[in-house]
Amino acid sequence: MATVSLSNLSGVTAPSRLGYNSRFCFFKRSLAPATFNRSFAVKIRASTTAFVESSKPDSIVDDNKVNTRNTILACPICYEPLIWNGDAGLSVDSAPGSILKCCTCRKDYFGNKTHLDLTVASGAKAYGEPRPVSTELFRFPFVSFLYERGWRQSFSPLGGFPGPEKEFEMVKDYLQPVLGGNIVDASCGSGLFSRLFAKSGLFSIVVALDFSENMLKQCYEFIKQEENFPIENISLVRADISRLPFASGSVDAVHAGAALHCWPSPSAAVAEISRVLRPGGVFVATTYILDGPFSFFPLLGPLRQNISQISGSHIFLSERELEDLCLTCGLVGFTRMRNRRFVMISATKPN
Repeated sequence: MATVSLSNLSGVTAPSRLGYNSRFCFFKRSLAPATFNRSFAVKIRASTTAFVESSKPDSIVDDNKVNTRNTILACPICYEPLIWNGDAGLSVDSAPGSILKCCTCRKDYFGNKTHLDLTVASGAKAYGEPRPVSTELFRFPFVSFLYERGWRQSFSPLGGFPGPEKEFEMVKDYLQPVLGGNIVDASCGSGLFSRLFAKSGLFSIVVALDFSENMLKQCYEFIKQEENFPIENISLVRADISRLPFASGSVDAVHAGAALHCWPSPSAAVAEISRVLRPGGVFVATTYILDGPFSFFPLLGPLRQNISQISGSHIFLSERELEDLCLTCGLVGFTRMRNRRFVMISATKPN
């Protein structure tokens, strides 16, 4: 377990269209499991072999990796691969009109103008579960609109967040072992970091994932406003962090910026992240932490529990708590960087 002071970081440089029909479903089921899994594993390994220093200005994406884009999507109910009637590649433009089908659950998932909806309740007209305040807050259009127009900027003076550009450089350092693979920007909000990942050219595909439809719409609008944005390298997906729509062992990296404390159950979410990461895959996250003399306040434990139950927000009391969270979910090699209340953590799926 290593701790790095932010004061020493100033000089650090980071490193055939498939038919959607019953015949294909029957064909998929008739495949020998060993044959199907071996083919899938080869494709995933092919997407994670590149290792290039982040200082290299050119894109490091290999054309061979583009073929792995479809392999990561899976049904959030049974985690079986999805059959897609749309564009063969994951991209912003492939979402409109797309239909994805699970041959096991017989459930359909749909894409709209801005994103793919891969939540369990996708397509439901009347059913909806109550969500914690911290989850519902970011679904309001006004809050989504404000997120990059003042809300996110307040994290620096209040909590010690270094700012998006500096945080991005720090994240790239952690992601050195998986550059060239795919990355999921979990709870991406309006896509602040998703867009930085896509424009960097360091990943074969970026999945901007959030539960808020309005956050994803904001991300879409920001993308469309930028000239020469690489829309072919980013896909917007609505999903539940505790039920990720990806095949097990199919993701090279998961990033969660200022999101961990907003998850209703951090343990359920990190367990899901551990499931979808391939061996050697990297999880990087930032959050607030409340330690020092505050953590010894006698009533803070019960108060934290009450706050979590009402709002859905989680208060982390120590770095050790974050380390235990990663370890109990099957991740190793925990490291962190601190700056006042801000902490960036990283852990790896063991080989």
